[in-house]
Amino acid sequence: MAEVIVPLTESPSRARPAWALWELGFRPFYLLAATWAALFIPLWVLQLSAVFNEALIRNTSWHAHEMIFGYALAVIIGFLFTAGRNWSGHPTPSGRSLQFLALLWVLARMAAFSPWVWLSLLLNLSVPWVAAWGLWRSLYAGHNRRNYFFIALLVVMGLASTCFHFSQMGWQTLQFEMGLHLDRGVSLALDIVLLIVAIMMGRVVPMFSNNGVPGLQARRNPLIEKLAIGSILGLMVIDSLAIQNGYAATFVGIACIVHGWRWFLWQPWKTWRNPMVWVLQGAYFWLLIFLALKAFAATGTIPSGPATHALTVGLIGMVTLGMMTRTSLGHTGNPIHATWIERTAFSALFLAASIRVFMPLAWPSLLIESALLSALMWSAAFALYLWRYTPLLVLHKPYI
Repeated sequence: MAEVIVPLTESPSRARPAWALWELGFRPFYLLAATWAALFIPLWVLQLSAVFNEALIRNTSWHAHEMIFGYALAVIIGFLFTAGRNWSGHPTPSGRSLQFLALLWVLARMAAFSPWVWLSLLLNLSVPWVAAWGLWRSLYAGHNRRNYFFIALLVVMGLASTCFHFSQMGWQTLQFEMGLHLDRGVSLALDIVLLIVAIMMGRVVPMFSNNGVPGLQARRNPLIEKLAIGSILGLMVIDSLAIQNGYAATFVGIACIVHGWRWFLWQPWKTWRNPMVWVLQGAYFWLLIFLALKAFAATGTIPSGPATHALTVGLIGMVTLGMMTRTSLGHTGNPIHATWIERTAFSALFLAASIRVFMPLAWPSLLIESALLSALMWSAAFALYLWRYTPLLVLHKPYI
């Protein structure tokens, strides 16, 4: 797959407007995602620490929902709208249609803090479905059937959010076929995000690594690629059925070996000198940590929290920040080069994941302290992104 860079050019006969926010999906949605990441996690951790007299966020499940459907989905939409234009050769939503979708996303975040769960349900169902419609129009016009599955995944994410809302309204006893409980909607959505990340990393990380590190020979093995994606699909089944036993642990352990082999073929040990590459390679390291910890958690040896945060803070956090910086630079005509700001942000996020995953394992009594320290590092990383990239995304402005 060619590197996902969409040239943004205007006719030389017309003056270029200064305002660029609504030209392409990555601009507003990367800003929304980074802002939500920087603000929501400290808010949640302060509530967890009993700073507030009254809860602003209903419970842990809502915290998970907002990080998936608030942060991760915003990054996914921004990426898919930008890549979709390149895949199809046809425009994805921009201008007023992009403004409408961004407004839906903002209203969905506000509704999560309201007492109206039905309103939150409708808005959070609308965001991925409207995004799926916009992406489908572009891919259909360009006859790009290869990427239709992204549309299906967005539709299923909307259904997963609906399941979550139904469970929050007390409908936990309803089931789909095969006993898929409604209260597993968040878990299903998280696995979909993992599937999207695993597919896209397999497509772009070897290419980005070879382009960014002279002499590197990162490669893809077709069999390993199929096994890696298949293992994620198997993981989705395990999570949907809530299987926690030795068989599940064995499957997840084998998945860890497969993904470790995949990562080895990308030669990560040769990329540490280029931060724009190692942030993606380092993110994949957290997938291995997640799978290893999940295998232990399936047997009851350790709690599930560290595995979940290896996936969310480690893998998803680092790969999204890495792609947000890379695509923000590439799609605005700037060199893909890390300054001290990017290096500091990447390091802070790696520290956030390490603290959130390993500190509670070593010292369970310091769970709140580890959450506070991790949240500080996490928010600092995304605050740095906002400081550096907001002018670049909002305006037609050279990178300074």
